[in-house]
Amino acid sequence: MLSDVEIAQAHTMEPITTIAERAGIAPEALVPFGFTKAKVDITHVPQSEPGKLILVTGISPTPAGEGKSTVLIGLADALKAAGLKTMVALREPSLGPVMGIKGGAAGGGYSQVVPMEDINLHFTGDFHAITSATNTLAALIDNHIHQGNELGIDPRRITWQRCMDVNDRSLRHVVTGLGAFADGNPQETGFTITAASEFMAILCLASDLDDLATRMGKVVVAQTFQGEPVTVEQLGVTGALVALLKDALHPNLVQTLGGTPAFVHGGPFANIAHGCNSLVATRTALQLADVVVTEAGFGSDLGAEKFLDIKARAGHLQPNAVVIVATIRSLKYNGGVARAELNQENLEALAAGVVNLERHVSNIRKFGISPVVALNRFSADTPAEEQFMRQWAKGFGVALASADVWARGGAGAEELAELVQQSFGEQYHPLYDPAHGVEASIETIAKEIYGAAEVEFSAKARKDLAYLEANGWDTLPVCISKTQYSFSDDPTALGAATGHVLHVRELLPRIGAGFVVAMTGNVIAMPGLPKTPAANGINVVDGQIKGLF
Repeated sequence: MLSDVEIAQAHTMEPITTIAERAGIAPEALVPFGFTKAKVDITHVPQSEPGKLILVTGISPTPAGEGKSTVLIGLADALKAAGLKTMVALREPSLGPVMGIKGGAAGGGYSQVVPMEDINLHFTGDFHAITSATNTLAALIDNHIHQGNELGIDPRRITWQRCMDVNDRSLRHVVTGLGAFADGNPQETGFTITAASEFMAILCLASDLDDLATRMGKVVVAQTFQGEPVTVEQLGVTGALVALLKDALHPNLVQTLGGTPAFVHGGPFANIAHGCNSLVATRTALQLADVVVTEAGFGSDLGAEKFLDIKARAGHLQPNAVVIVATIRSLKYNGGVARAELNQENLEALAAGVVNLERHVSNIRKFGISPVVALNRFSADTPAEEQFMRQWAKGFGVALASADVWARGGAGAEELAELVQQSFGEQYHPLYDPAHGVEASIETIAKEIYGAAEVEFSAKARKDLAYLEANGWDTLPVCISKTQYSFSDDPTALGAATGHVLHVRELLPRIGAGFVVAMTGNVIAMPGLPKTPAANGINVVDGQIKGLF
């Protein structure tokens, strides 16, 4: 059986100019990067009546795998085959998971976006641009202090961190400025992975270049000795940072194996950041296509909630349908089956684990949308298990389609495409009103989406809340950073945890992004590598990349 990368390498891609023409992108808007990928200048895309928007999310992720991106791409190819002008809007993969354990975000099997190797590695350099801008700002802050500190920045209250797009636990806590006086001021700081940086969030929520500049100027980097916030605009460096991100703002155009035009742009993590591809990519696709299929990271409790409460609100988007991806394997894992035994039929475990899917369906219904469940097929799934799932769906009142997209591409998503089109509507509404305050917003999400009984704020979080209120930031939307493996902040609590306490340890103002980050449990912004990283299996043989999934 061919691997994902071997399937991608065996495919003959169409020229990116052909893909752009299919999407209705004018030649003057296209900035090619070779023959198979390009950036699209959004200023040359005409405004028109937007198409329908489909959001793809999933159940709580497990080691068994769910295949959210794979199903999304297969669905898009099926919609295209059905005669709809379709586009994909996906996130860019981070090198952290690519070199670590999770893998990329380009789909798999015969349901991929290509060129797969480029997308999963350097691509068009967007992540590098964000990393450079983030680290440039850190250097400018340190230099301002070293050169006299006109703004009175308290070195102990610098909140801006450097970043890099690699999982490196050794950089979580570092000390800079050691050495002689000319080497700067000693400072305790740390690194964030690029996907979790504020500049990544800003790039993905900015509507255009002017909005990008406005948001970057609002970024809070530190406090003065008097406790007042210090912004990028006060440092006088907004223009320089915008210059580094100017080209990165334009979405990247590629193609699926089925020839569907695809934007792959931006990549914030959903367990740390807001987990959605760029707003400019989604909006541009909606101007060009009848139907746009996009995704939000991890399960409905993380990516989908943030898409619906942060991105859709900020971008005035109207999601018309939601797909929840599940696998029989993952549901059995939630039902207590060990990973090594997931290939064995187990209806009892399936019945116990389906409560996780039920919670995700109920979550989406709270936004006024009736979701469709996509049951991503694996070869070990049995007819009895699939029949159980269809009977469950009928009893729970939710549409369910089997999707065999890894092996068959768009042809394996025909049933799903039909059900999604039948579910189109315009009843979406956000879950909460930010005007009620950050504390109320967190409690609403915790109780309505996570099933928590209460929220416990640490002493640090209470102090942060007072700081937010003092500066008028307490009515911003909330981006909760929480483990992706559970509805609670305990990653071992599988199934559908209820009655638990959500522990909020600190609140971080991300004023440029336009939300407040609530850090919960033990979530960290710089992951580490596993005992045997995926990087150990990647190689270049005769000029061709091997071992990349």
